[in-house]
Amino acid sequence: MGKKKKSNKVKPQLLKGFKDYTPKEQIARERMLSTIRSVFEMRGFLPYRTAALESAETLLGSHYNEDSLAELFGFCGPEEVDMALRYEFTLSLARFVAGNPDLPLPFRGYQYGPVFRVDKPGPGRYREFTQCDIDIVGSANLLADSEIIATMVATLEALGIERFKVRFSSRRILNGLIEFAGIPAETGPDVMRVIDKLEKQGREAVLQELGPGRTDKSGDKIPGLNLGDSQINEIDRLLTIAGTETDNPLAAAEQLLGEMAESVAGIADLRQILSHLSNMRVSSDKFGIDLTIVRGLGYYTGPVFETNLLDLPEYGSIFSGGRYDNLVDRFLNRSIPAVGTSCGLDRLLAALIELERISLRPCTSDVLVTVMDRDKLPEYLRIVAELREAGIATEIFQGDTKNLTKQIKYGDKIGVQFAVIAGSDEFDKGLVTVKNLSAGREMAQQVENREEWLKAEEVQQTIERAQLVEFVLKNRG
Repeated sequence: MGKKKKSNKVKPQLLKGFKDYTPKEQIARERMLSTIRSVFEMRGFLPYRTAALESAETLLGSHYNEDSLAELFGFCGPEEVDMALRYEFTLSLARFVAGNPDLPLPFRGYQYGPVFRVDKPGPGRYREFTQCDIDIVGSANLLADSEIIATMVATLEALGIERFKVRFSSRRILNGLIEFAGIPAETGPDVMRVIDKLEKQGREAVLQELGPGRTDKSGDKIPGLNLGDSQINEIDRLLTIAGTETDNPLAAAEQLLGEMAESVAGIADLRQILSHLSNMRVSSDKFGIDLTIVRGLGYYTGPVFETNLLDLPEYGSIFSGGRYDNLVDRFLNRSIPAVGTSCGLDRLLAALIELERISLRPCTSDVLVTVMDRDKLPEYLRIVAELREAGIATEIFQGDTKNLTKQIKYGDKIGVQFAVIAGSDEFDKGLVTVKNLSAGREMAQQVENREEWLKAEEVQQTIERAQLVEFVLKNRG
């Protein structure tokens, strides 16, 4: 036997950690995005777009090395420039603002698109995902922070989510706590990184990691910061305040940290934001102070916030962000304050589907015009044109079969609401038949033989050709 001929076909293999989206998934994403964009633009945010590929120096700073570049999707580009795919938007925004000196400040902007992270793939965790950010750059006024929080609330309300809460705190309070506890300033970011694990790991694990370390569930040793007992106790006092159902956590924090100027300033900031949100008529049950909110990234400088869905706590934070007043300094010799928030659209869409706030529809058309008689194609095309001119999304069957049952099955499979049927006899009489496939699908759930219902007279109606547009407009869902 001769050697088996090697196939020259390319295997349709998707890279590990990446995902394709079917039309029904993408249609839902686009509908969600349309709602989000309308909220942003109603509140004065401007769309902009930055490049997905950035220089390594933009993303990592001037002191990056090969090891840090390897943590991203990084490589050396055509002009011998180290570059990488962005892993978030904030650094790209900082570069964008610094590179456009004529941009009016404050700049209120939003953008969305893919970001890339070299994470270990897992259920619901991908190396490429879609992120959406809103930011206000060039304002140190706490009105900007309040506007970001109010926009987060308005966005989730517009998407039909009823039970959620935006929780916020301030890094300034924690900066004062670190000084109060006698912890060196250079250790502060590490302390905040550990405290940021509170919700996922629990209080006991956090306290252990602040001290000698701990062993995680898999048996791996997590090294600790080796803080002293008195230092850990001071941090624990704030965590205790944050964990109680006190009506006034800021007053309790002030009693603990009232001698620390930075903490007092942070507490005053949060009180100002609460006042602004009240005057902006944001529902008080949609936001609240939570002094455990830290945010793990080191560039935050003031208020920080996270948003949780009360009916889906396992989804973690849906919207999160904060104030980052020093980030644009990487590119300029002057400071430009900024505040913003970020939303993972893939996770948000999954939540909307689970909460039944959005449906997965596999098509964009409302109507399928079937073709029974090829000689009447001009008539079918005129029907399509009339429906489209009336603002009704319509497609004409473009397959090769003249079999009406197969055309109806196609319309049912792609999910259109109506199928328009007309043969020579109907055209001669000035009539068309409209089959309501959506009604047929609902009836089919109650019986075993679905195809019989697609043929049933109960789901179709013969009307005058001249009444077609009016009929569809009146009856479409």
